[in-house]
Amino acid sequence: MAFVKPVLPGDEKRSVRERPVIEVQNLTKSFGNVTAIRDVSFYVPTGSIFGFIGPSGSGKTTTVRALTGVYPPTEGTVSVFGQPPTRFNQSMRARVGYMPQLFVLYPNLTVWENLNFAASLYGMSFRRGKRLREILEFVELYEHRNKITRNTSGGMQRRLSLAATLVHDPALLFLDEPTAGIDPVLRRKFWDHFKDLQTKNHTLFVTTQYVNEASYCDLVGVMAEGKILTIDTPDGLRHRAYHGEMVDVTTKGAMNYMVEGRLRELAPVKRIIERLTPNSTRLLVEEASTAIPEIMDWSQAQKIEIEAIEEYLPPFDDVFVELVRKETKDE
Repeated sequence: MAFVKPVLPGDEKRSVRERPVIEVQNLTKSFGNVTAIRDVSFYVPTGSIFGFIGPSGSGKTTTVRALTGVYPPTEGTVSVFGQPPTRFNQSMRARVGYMPQLFVLYPNLTVWENLNFAASLYGMSFRRGKRLREILEFVELYEHRNKITRNTSGGMQRRLSLAATLVHDPALLFLDEPTAGIDPVLRRKFWDHFKDLQTKNHTLFVTTQYVNEASYCDLVGVMAEGKILTIDTPDGLRHRAYHGEMVDVTTKGAMNYMVEGRLRELAPVKRIIERLTPNSTRLLVEEASTAIPEIMDWSQAQKIEIEAIEEYLPPFDDVFVELVRKETKDE
C-alpha cells in the first residue's frame, strides 16, 4: 500500500526534522501459511492519538505486538523512537507502556499490591508511594486500593490495567482494545483520561472495534482482513467514504419534487441522498461550510423559506461500512 501522508492539525508548526514516534513500512506478519497482516504502512506523529479501528480478527493486536517487539516482521520494517523495537534495551522499553486486551495482573493481590508489583518491574524507586497514589487517583481507584483484585468488577480491573500501564510514565502508550466490554459511561471516562494524557505530551496508539471511537483520535487507520483500507483524520474519513459532506435542509412547507430538482441543479450539490420527511432532505455537497451559504442565497432568490439547514455527520459505524464496501468493490 502506498501511504499518502495526511495533513494533521498543527503540522504547519512542527519542525521538518521532527520524526514520527512510529514509522511502519510494508509490514507483513505471517504464521506458517497464515498471513495475519499484509503490506501495512503508516506513521504516528509525536503527541498524537492514533486510532486503529477494525472488527475483531482484523489484525490489530498482531500489529501492536509487532510494534512492541513481541513479533519480528516477516517482511517490511518497524521503527519506534527511531529504531526496531526488537532491539530495544531496558531503558528504551521503559519509554513504552502496553495495555493488553486481557487482564494479566494477579487476582489474589490487592489493587495496591498489583500496581506496586508493576512499578517494580520497571525498576522504579522504593520511594514510589506518591506516584502509585497519583495514578490510582487518576483512574479513580485509590479508595479501592486495599481490595483483593478478584473481588473487583471487570471495569475496575480494566482501570487497574491502565494504571499499571501508566505507572512508570511512558512517553508512548499502546492500548489494545482498552474499552472492550465496559459500559458506555466508563468508556467515555477512559477517553477523557486518554485526552488528558495527550495534553501531558504522551503519544497514544489505541486499537478498538468500537468504530465511533474514531472521533476521539487525531489520525485513524481503518483495518479489515489484515490490510489497512485507509488512514486519515476523522473528518477526512467521512469525506473519503462519501466523496463529500452532507447537509440536511428543512423548508417551511412541503418540499415537492420541483424544489428538489432545482436543488439538484445547484453547483455545490453533488446529489440528493434521501428524503427525510415531506419537508426535509439530505444533500451530498463538496464542503458543507461553503455549500450552506449558497443554498441560503438560492432559497431567498427562489422565495423558498428554509426553516433549518445544518451539516449532518454520519456515525463512524456507517463510515466504516461504506469504506469496507468500496474496498471490496474495488477489489
